[in-house]
Amino acid sequence: MQEDNIIEATGIHKTYDTGKVKVEALRGVDISIRRGEMVSVMGPSGCGKTTLLNILSGIDDITSGEVVIDGTSIHVMPDKQCTRYRAEKMGFVFQSFNLLPVLSAVENVELPLLVSGVNPKKARQQALEALALVGLAGEDQKRPLEMSGGQQQRVTIARALVNEPAIVWADEPTGNLDGETSAEIVDLLCRMNKEKTQTFVIVTHDLAVGRRTNRILRMADGEIAEELLTG
Repeated sequence: MQEDNIIEATGIHKTYDTGKVKVEALRGVDISIRRGEMVSVMGPSGCGKTTLLNILSGIDDITSGEVVIDGTSIHVMPDKQCTRYRAEKMGFVFQSFNLLPVLSAVENVELPLLVSGVNPKKARQQALEALALVGLAGEDQKRPLEMSGGQQQRVTIARALVNEPAIVWADEPTGNLDGETSAEIVDLLCRMNKEKTQTFVIVTHDLAVGRRTNRILRMADGEIAEELLTG
């Protein structure tokens, strides 16, 4: 693994076996992503984008191949160790926000810290700082249903950033937002990437989002079909 690569995947295969049919979701994917790089993964529905994200982040099991994150081969870890590694090193942003409606914004953001055993007082302070970072200072006591879609996604981003992860994985982060709000969210992600030197891997259908990243990986039929530099 090259010293400046934080993500390196080699010969990634993922096959789903339903018992009646086998589906090859990934067919020998090789990827290297540098530390601090912002990369988008694009392609038609069903091409394997989300599967790739889940494999790289250790959420889904691998059929064959190897994924090395910051020098660590994650798919040989026991499940509990891999879960803890994700909690400490990674942040996640999803299209559906995945916020708990009964909790306030700050409670949603501090939750992963509390689960990781961080002192509650420290967790609250870090959560408030993360909300301020994404432009939601003073909105911390609102519940998700009291917020706009854009505000909810900002809460999701704050939650993803609260543990200061090395890598942020984002699956269609602007998929449920209108054009203007989408642009604001992408601006925010780009600013976090530059200010924090965090690595971002973003699955998106939106070419406008892809063009804001350093590189676009185009997928087709479970393979990387094309690689485009945007800068």
